[in-house]
Amino acid sequence: MSYRVYLVEDEKNLNRVLTSYLEKEGWQVQSFTDGHQAHQAIDQRPHLWILDIMLPGLDGYQLLREIKAGDHQMPVIFISARDEDIDRIVGLEMGSDDYLPKPFLPRELVIRTRKLLERVYGPTANASKEPARQVFDWGSYHIDTQSRTVSDNGCLLELTAKEFDLLLFLGCNLGQALDREQVLRHVWSADYFGSDRVVDDLVRRLRKKMPNLRLETLYGYGYRLVKP
Repeated sequence: MSYRVYLVEDEKNLNRVLTSYLEKEGWQVQSFTDGHQAHQAIDQRPHLWILDIMLPGLDGYQLLREIKAGDHQMPVIFISARDEDIDRIVGLEMGSDDYLPKPFLPRELVIRTRKLLERVYGPTANASKEPARQVFDWGSYHIDTQSRTVSDNGCLLELTAKEFDLLLFLGCNLGQALDREQVLRHVWSADYFGSDRVVDDLVRRLRKKMPNLRLETLYGYGYRLVKP
């Protein structure tokens, strides 16, 4: 069975990457970039909604209220960059089934989505089809998230797994200030023990291989990737 997943995220780069990762699971993904677009699709009744809270037009709270009014059992995952404790509590009180604070890696959203689908509809949510391919350009760089490759004007760049994970994490959280602890947690793991200076070394290596990245240093804090 191919599940229909509706994603509402106004940041276009993040929307595109998340859509790609969700499609790789064999799910039919419909994405929206504002609340009004998504509101018009509520009657289509997908199998699951993923809602950003901060949206142009109708916000995620208003959408959640309308979705649950039409079907109180409809599974919904909230994502938000705001204060996670407040948003989690309000979202759960309104009927959301899960909450994921930004920044996060796309794979974490996939795992949470699969688990929620399995809980609601059964273990067939695990079934996947031929993976979708997602490629996009970032200035002169051509990035393929399926093959995990990056090329610059046709020349393949030799990125390590960690360097590609860092690039993807920064790109999925474009314009956001990310501290070293966040990078450690998402690129290494939550149980990593060691100095956060490994982040600086990884950034240095990525900059050397991709000098045209607009990767800003936030002194005493971390890093931020901005649009090319």
